[in-house]
This record gives sequence, structure tokens and C-alpha cells, in this order.
Amino acid sequence: MSLFSIHKRNRIGTLLVALQFGFMLLLPALAAPAIVQGKVPISAILLAISSMVLFVWTLVHNRLGNFNIRPTPKSWGVLITTGPYRLIRHPMYTSVMLGAASLALMADPLLGWSAWTALALVLLVKSILEERWLREAHPAYSSYIIESKRFIPWII
Repeated sequence: MSLFSIHKRNRIGTLLVALQFGFMLLLPALAAPAIVQGKVPISAILLAISSMVLFVWTLVHNRLGNFNIRPTPKSWGVLITTGPYRLIRHPMYTSVMLGAASLALMADPLLGWSAWTALALVLLVKSILEERWLREAHPAYSSYIIESKRFIPWII
């Protein structure tokens, strides 16, 4: 891969991460009034707990230094297929979407779910690019895709 391609991938990745974090900051701001008023539905709590459990489970199987916040794989990265990665290829993205859904439940429905949908689309684009680039870095990734789902076990 040429140096130009690496820089282009990094710029695209940086843009996607900026969008992701923008929506991740917007959602708590939208949910803040409900949280301040104590209007936190049990479903939001359960989604937040699910998000945290998946986050921790993922970190147990994939150390912080092995993955990249941008969709560009690290040159020294190791392909992980254990733990949550056995079932889903992007458990961190799923964790983010679960946590964001808990916030969207507490926000104005139109604004909250619009922000959640935009975040989910950004994560979908990130995952598509990341998978394309992971196939280049890890030849075994192509067979791994067949055995796992992108975000939700047995479904998507």
C-alpha cells in the first residue's frame, strides 16, 4: 500500500471518528433533561448495563493496544476471534450503539433516535471500511467474516 493510501485512509478514519464522537456527545446532552428530572426508564438502565458488560468483555479479549479508534488496522495488530469476537466482529461498536440507545430512550424521540441513527450509520461505514482493510492485513479475516455477524449475534 502506498503512503498516499495510508494518509487517505487515516483522513477518512479521522473524519468518521470525529462524527462518531460528535454524536456520542450530542446524545447525553439530549438525554440530560430526563436524567436531571430522574426520568430514567428501566429499559435505558438495562441497555446501559448491557453496553458496559459488552465493553468490559471485549477489553478482556482485545487489549487496548491491539485495536485502533480509526478503522485503519494497526500494522502490528493481532486478529482476535475469541470472547465476543466469536459472535460479532465489532463488539465495541455494538457496545457504543447499546449505550447510545439508552440515551436516545431518554431524549426527545425525534432528536434522540435521529442522532442514534446517524451514529449507527457512521459505525456501519466505519465497519465496512475496517473490514475491507482488515482483509488486506489478515488473510484469515475473510473466513472469519463467514463465521460471525457484524453487530448482532446470529442476525446482523
